[in-house]
Amino acid sequence: MKDKILNKEISGRKEIYADDKIRFDCHSGVACFTRCCKDADMYLYPYDIIRMKNRLGIPSDQFLKKYVIQAIRDNSYFPSLMLKMLDDEEKTCPFLSDEGCTIYKDRPFSCRAYPLERAVARSGYKNGRKVLYFIMRHDHCLGHKEAREWTVAEWIQDQQIEVYNEMNDLWVDIDSIFRSNPWGSQGVDSAALKMAFMACFNVDEFKKFIFESTFLSRFDLTGERIEKLKTSDVELMKLGFDWTMFFLTGTGPLFLTHSKKDSP
Repeated sequence: MKDKILNKEISGRKEIYADDKIRFDCHSGVACFTRCCKDADMYLYPYDIIRMKNRLGIPSDQFLKKYVIQAIRDNSYFPSLMLKMLDDEEKTCPFLSDEGCTIYKDRPFSCRAYPLERAVARSGYKNGRKVLYFIMRHDHCLGHKEAREWTVAEWIQDQQIEVYNEMNDLWVDIDSIFRSNPWGSQGVDSAALKMAFMACFNVDEFKKFIFESTFLSRFDLTGERIEKLKTSDVELMKLGFDWTMFFLTGTGPLFLTHSKKDSP
């Protein structure tokens, strides 16, 4: 997902429309099979991390430590999370085996969506959000020469991308706040940035935070939502987004309880 301001040209990629046909296929019979799993510049988003760490059966802080590097990329005020490649000659993906991807059903969005690149507007919600699609082409990828054709909608359905789009759209709204530099002069050393990072990416630590502090007594959450938070990482991620928006901007769907509102 390239959550950039929309225009007709993004890094030279070709814009396509929902009913356009794309010619692409990837399978073990393609000569370049798994070439894209080496020396890859792979962005990871909050929902990616949930899917991957649960597939591996490890907590989010362990996943972040072992499989993620942080880098300042197109957002000068908040680090991008990148998949850490192995320290071998080919810089291989840590999840690549001789047979292919070992976490294929839970592979991250950037792997899943290729050759599509999705661009979304940084304002508006749901039906009000403008979305464009572009085709990416890498010189080493022979999948573009395969005979199979898809519409954009068919590819999204086949690769089970819908839920990733839904989750990533929520992230765009938070990332847009970060791009306004809410940390001020403290920058990456800001305690607020560290809290926002934990709430957005480290769901297991965020879960401890909300259940082992006064959080639930301070904010107006329904009993149903609290019960979901006990078992659902996605619900934890959504609350993390809501809380980040609240403490950085004072807006969003999260509200203090009446007792806290009325206190001096």
